[in-house]
Amino acid sequence: MSRRSLTTLLAAGGAAAVMALLPATAVHAAPYSGGNYGAYAREGQYPTVSGCAGTFRQVGARTFEGMALKYYYSDACGSFARIENARVNCAAVLERSDSGAGRADGWVSETVDAGLDYAYTKIGNNLNGRVSRAILACDGHALVNTGWY
Repeated sequence: MSRRSLTTLLAAGGAAAVMALLPATAVHAAPYSGGNYGAYAREGQYPTVSGCAGTFRQVGARTFEGMALKYYYSDACGSFARIENARVNCAAVLERSDSGAGRADGWVSETVDAGLDYAYTKIGNNLNGRVSRAILACDGHALVNTGWY
């Protein structure tokens, strides 16, 4: 990815804010969020919550240097992001757009815990005209995203 396209990616959404707030090192996996994340039903809950567990299907995926970024969607609960085969200092990020215009209004992220190689976010409510996308970020840089769904 060229520097220009990375700059465009960061400017297009809230990813720059996400990167600024992520810790330099991840001692324990921890969720971070911003914007108006939490404004809608199911936001702030993990996808294993009662009523949502088992309802998600994978609808988007990307890879970057052997790391996998996966996007899951449920028409009853919303969406979440998952990264696999990732290193410490990486995070799964889910951005949500209220208007459906692909401009992030809220976001949530989860860092990879030491000793693990995966992380997944809490639910983002991209129902009723809202959209969301998954991002793989490492060392403060957005590396790849799934595009808006």
